[in-house]
Order: sequence, then C-alpha cells, then structure tokens
Amino acid sequence: MTRNGGDVVVETLEALGAHTVFGIPGQHALGLFDALRRSELRYVGSRTEVNAAFAADGHARITGSVTPLLVSTGPGALQTLAGLQESAAGSAPVLGISSQIPSAGLGGVRGGYLHELTDQLASFRDVVKHARVVRHASQIPSALAEAWEIALTAPFGPVWVEIPQDVLLGPASVPPVTSVSWSPRELHPRAELVEEAVRLLDGAARPVILAGGGALGAAGELLELAEKLRAPVVTTFGGKGNFPWEHPLSARSWLEDWHTTEFLADADVLLVVGSGLGELSSNYRTFRPRGAVIQIEADLGKLESNYPALGIHADARHALRALTSAVTARAADDVAEGRVMALLAGVRQRFTQQELDLEWQVLAALRAAVPDGTPTCWDMTILAYWAWSAWDPRGGAQFSAQGAGGLGYGFPAALGVAAAVDGPVLAVSGDGGAMYGISELATAAQHGSRVVWLIVDDGGYGILREYMTDAFGQATATELSRPDFVALAEAFGVPATRSTPESLREDLAKAFAGDGPHVVVLPAVLRMFAPTHLEHL
Repeated sequence: MTRNGGDVVVETLEALGAHTVFGIPGQHALGLFDALRRSELRYVGSRTEVNAAFAADGHARITGSVTPLLVSTGPGALQTLAGLQESAAGSAPVLGISSQIPSAGLGGVRGGYLHELTDQLASFRDVVKHARVVRHASQIPSALAEAWEIALTAPFGPVWVEIPQDVLLGPASVPPVTSVSWSPRELHPRAELVEEAVRLLDGAARPVILAGGGALGAAGELLELAEKLRAPVVTTFGGKGNFPWEHPLSARSWLEDWHTTEFLADADVLLVVGSGLGELSSNYRTFRPRGAVIQIEADLGKLESNYPALGIHADARHALRALTSAVTARAADDVAEGRVMALLAGVRQRFTQQELDLEWQVLAALRAAVPDGTPTCWDMTILAYWAWSAWDPRGGAQFSAQGAGGLGYGFPAALGVAAAVDGPVLAVSGDGGAMYGISELATAAQHGSRVVWLIVDDGGYGILREYMTDAFGQATATELSRPDFVALAEAFGVPATRSTPESLREDLAKAFAGDGPHVVVLPAVLRMFAPTHLEHL
C-alpha cells in the first residue's frame, strides 16, 4: 500500500528512539493509528484521554525520556490538558501528537468540520513548552525532532504537535525515515555565579540544601556535595528520592511542619536546587530566610520568583558538579547530624500530641509490604499527603499529582510506569479519585499490568471534608455514593481484596506476589496531621 503521513509519524518516532506510545484513536487520527500496525512501536491504549495523558506522564518520568501520546482532534485533544498540566508541573517529557481537522479548515474559517475548534493550538500554548501545527508530510520529521529536543532540554516538559487529517491520510511526500538528528541544549552555569556560590558556601557555618524535583536526575551529585559540605538536605514533595532517607544528613521532607520551616530559615546559606520555593515548599509562604539563598533552577521563570537569591540558571547536574569540584571539603563532625536529629525529634514530638495512631499504622503496614525499589504513584488523597512527608522511597521512584493537584493521577500513571519497568508498581487513591480512573481497570486487565492499586475508601473527598469542616464548621458536596470496589474490580477480571488496618500488610504482600493487577480496598477514615502555617502567619 502507499505510505501516508501516519507512516512518516511512526517512522520518525522510531528513529527518535520511542518504543512505547499511549493514547486513544479517533476519526481524524485513524491514519496515524493504522500506521502503528506497520511499526515496532508498542501501543498502550487507555479508556479516556486524560488517563492516557497521566499514563504517558508516568512512563516519561520513570524512563526519563520522551513518551509519545497519540490522540484525536477536539474533545480528545482537550481531555489531555489536565494530564499535560501535571507533566508541565512535574517536568515530564511527554510528546502529545494530535490530529487536526482537514487543512482547508485551519485558520478559523469555520468550515463546520467534526471536532472543529477555531484555534485548537491556543488551548495548549500556555500549558506545554512548545506547540506547533504541521501542514505537510515533509515537515513531520523535523517538527517531531524539534519537539523531542525541546522536551528533553532542561527543564524537561511536555510538548505538542498537531497534524491535519488529510496530511495523516495523504500519500507521503518523503522517503522512509531512517534517522533523525536531535540534541538537547545543555544548560551550564555561568562561571562567575559558581565562584560567588562557592564563596558563600565555603564561608557558611550552617549550610543547608533544599532539593526539589528539578534535582531528581542529579542524586549522585547532590549526595557528593552534601557530604563534602557536611550540609543537611531537605527534599521537597516533588523531590522525594533525591537523597537517601536514612542518611545522617537527611532532614527528610516535613515541609509543612514549622520545625523544618525554621530549620531552613536558620541556615546562614541555603542552597535551593531545582525548586521554585512555591506554596508547599515554603510552608504556605511562612518561610522567612535569615541568611543568604542560592537558587539553582533550569526554569528561568522560577529564578527569584518567590525569594531574593543568587540565581543560577542551570541544569542541576551541571551546577552541582561545578560546585562540588570547587568547594572546600569539611572534616567530618557530629554538628550537622546533631541538628538533623534535633529537627526530626521535634517533628516526632509534635505528632505524639495528635492521636494519629491509625495513620501511622497504615503507613507502616504499607511500607513493610511494598518491596524496596518499587515505584509508587499517588493520587490527591489524605494518605498521599502523608506520603509526601513521611514515605521512605527506599530506592523506588515516588510520583504524585502534587504539582498541578488534579484528581485521578495515581492509577493511570502507575499503568504507564508498569509499561516500562520489570516489577510491580504501587498506586494509591482515595475513593473519590479512584472513580476518575476506574475504567482503567480494563486497561490493566488487557495488558496484565503489575500494578497493586490501594483504594482508601472513606466515603467521600476526605481532604476536602477536612478543609471545609475546619473553615466553615461543616462540609458540603464532599460525601459520595460509590460502588463496591472489590466486586467492580472482579467484574473487570482483576483480583481484589477487602482489607483492614490490621490485615493490610499481609493483604498487600499477597497482592505484590502476583504477576498482574490487584486491587486492595481499605475502608478507613484517615486524618491529616495538624498544619503549622496558620500558627505563624
């Protein structure tokens, strides 16, 4: 048969190094999806476009490379926006490829085509790093290579390419694509900024490092610098896994606790790596640094966006290497480690006054049951809010939706991760968030995905219930009718277990021993630990 534009797309993706693609077909995109069967690309199809976007996000994060997301025009494309916003917040390099109405209808001519939008691309410009419409098959290889390169240029992030239906179906005007060149721009720190940062760090008596999600690819460099400086390391919620949890210099991630806020403020030099010091990392703006701040950030718009600092626009890996090679090594002593121990003791002491035995019991059972090195994906639910601060990743990547904060992330993201790893994956949702992705049980069953999905069923939007009760004295619109999750999972052919806090460890261990998906339902009403930011505003 005659090669068409869809073939050029899949040939280019293979030449760029793609192996797995996610998405959902649609009428305008049929030329693209038909071409998949003539390629070596593995296709993982979801049941809604937003879940396909979340799955692509999880896959992109765990692989550290570009993951293609293939969808159709109009409603299909627009449903990916929530997932792409999360990818933008979490620096996940997702390459969205959408069909478009026929070329004759582009430019807002209002031709009355199916799925027509006056300017579909406009919906994506403020969400992704880069967006482009391709108008001829000859443009496809260069357009996709351009987008691929931008997605993998620090800061990583999602990109978007649209191709009209007639271009995807029309005969290819170029020979088969066999190779495509691309090279992400390396973002190195300026020498004079490194020299000034070294001067500040060498003169610091109490240096502290705050490591965010932008440092996740530089864990080795971060560890080396921290040990050379004898500097305690706090990780943001998006930066979990940056630093060994049990390391003597690990001050962990209790960012919503005033002890940590004060610990960071007391540093005479605070080195912030890969964080914009936003709302959560600053404990809702209560952080008030008393010393110098050095901020290493690949996203230019985040430099000094919240606090004055010595701003270093650079990839975390390059900047940390430059600092490590230049700072003066300090002799080992117990001072920094003692400060870390005092901080964590203060956090623990505050919890003893809050009657949170059930929450700690559930966390302990979960941590004991999940094999070390297992990736975890967390929805916006109370147990995930605990995990941001309290979960020890033990070598497993920890992904959550805390960047953009949308519901429904956990399970579909875990399916994306499972498509890339040889081993089990944990997904955690509340009953409210679980309903966003419940249809993906069909995807899990179809692909035999090794995802253990823990659903904490508290009968509603638990965290919103707490927020509204605290603010208004009672909650509205938070209580939910929900299905029998065990029976529903079994209807999809997915094994399921109804658990209790006492049996959770054993039930999860059995689920992880399986070779396919498994749902564990825990009926429990968990509470959040008391916030500290309201006390110090």
